Amino acid sequence: MIEKLKRDICQLQTQRLILRQWEEGDSVPLAAMCADPQVMRYFPATLSEAESAQLAQKATALIEDNGWGFWAAERKDTGQFIGFIGLHYQDLDIPNTPFIEIGWRLAADHWGKGFAPEAAECALKYAFEQLQAPAVYAFTTLANQPSRRVMQKLGMSDCQQNFMHPKLPRDHALAEHCLYRVTQQEWLQLNKE
Repeated sequence: MIEKLKRDICQLQTQRLILRQWEEGDSVPLAAMCADPQVMRYFPATLSEAESAQLAQKATALIEDNGWGFWAAERKDTGQFIGFIGLHYQDLDIPNTPFIEIGWRLAADHWGKGFAPEAAECALKYAFEQLQAPAVYAFTTLANQPSRRVMQKLGMSDCQQNFMHPKLPRDHALAEHCLYRVTQQEWLQLNKE
């Protein structure tokens, strides 16, 4: 279900989650999540409180500008912020750009409950039905098997176009990334009613 909010900002809902614009109260749990070495193990470093605040400000501004982006994810049953999930216009110097990227980051105590694929499926629906994206991509470092499993659950396929992330030194352990994609046509085929 998609609800239009002021300034054409969309709020998405799944069975258990609300994907919404960021709120001031998200800053503390976001900072804790981004400072957790377990959550950030496939990123070059954990983030400071200031870096987390910058991340939230950027996400908020992009949603303000576009109506969509990396939404804050909130549990319906508790109202608790659990991370972020959504879409991003990606124009880094990597294969197939520019494209719409899908991504997620959840606090560790919310892993293994199906929240990432549930919310990502809702974001894909928005990308294909509202934005009419021809394809949606996702990428991660090769070792990030949990995210790769989510990509596969979403019907995404490995493009076999591994690349070195342009923001990391080539010899960094996390530099080599894989690229996954699902086309609008593939998604429609998978989601026939």
